[in-house]
Amino acid sequence: MTLKLNKLHLASNSINLSKHLNLPDQSVFDLPEKVLQFGTGVLLRGLCDYFIDKANKKGIFNGRIVVVKSTDRGDADDFNEQDGLFTHAVKGIENGQAIEEYILNASISRTISARTQWQEILDCAKNPEMQIVISNTTEVGITLLENDKITNNPPSSYPVKLLAFLHERWKFFEGSAASGMVIVPTELVVGNGDLLKDIILQQAQKNNLELEFIDWLKTHNNFCNSLVDRIVPGKPEKEMVFQLQSKFGYVDNLMVLSEVYRLWAIQGNEHVRKFSHSPKLIRV
Repeated sequence: MTLKLNKLHLASNSINLSKHLNLPDQSVFDLPEKVLQFGTGVLLRGLCDYFIDKANKKGIFNGRIVVVKSTDRGDADDFNEQDGLFTHAVKGIENGQAIEEYILNASISRTISARTQWQEILDCAKNPEMQIVISNTTEVGITLLENDKITNNPPSSYPVKLLAFLHERWKFFEGSAASGMVIVPTELVVGNGDLLKDIILQQAQKNNLELEFIDWLKTHNNFCNSLVDRIVPGKPEKEMVFQLQSKFGYVDNLMVLSEVYRLWAIQGNEHVRKFSHSPKLIRV
């Protein structure tokens, strides 16, 4: 088998694929980029990206994700070769019944390397459609790293990468209230949104950034505590991968497996509800 999952393969084989998979409409590829995601891990893809893909298929969110890859390890080449597409196998028990569903997730627009494409990430800050930042950089990702500068190319830590992005956005949109972001970390630490905000503000002071910018950070950006719950083991066992790829007729190096149960709880105010439609994402 040599055919790899990508947009061309999807377009030319959609009728056959629809017999086995929950497919996206081709119009999804024209949706604007609304989410900046720090991390390529299976929990993000099996939960957060799952909700965004499902919301897009229901016409609720209508936006795609720019994924930031921060390490040299991983599968950025696979994301690019597959046009961000990946197969999500959902298996388990729900309400006493066995569930087996296969989803072709088209929520990811592109994947950018922080190490080699940092300017492209900063350019995303200039996109007026960009609304939300999500992350899963492991528990050690939300830490204060001394002497980390927003002028580094790129900064070393996730909080300072995010700080540099937000500072670029503040400058480009001249501190407008509407340019503020909804920021939803999913790292498994108590009060993850509050912790990230506190570190961001500390790093803003350590980087000697403008008082007006710090006020914009506090006033017009929403750092939301969140809780995620879904077992996402990652890639299925080799035998299952072979069976599914033979069934679907393509190679997918990004295939992910998860249980049925899913929870993404986001703590926010009325602004978050209207701005990001996060309650709708939770319910889909």
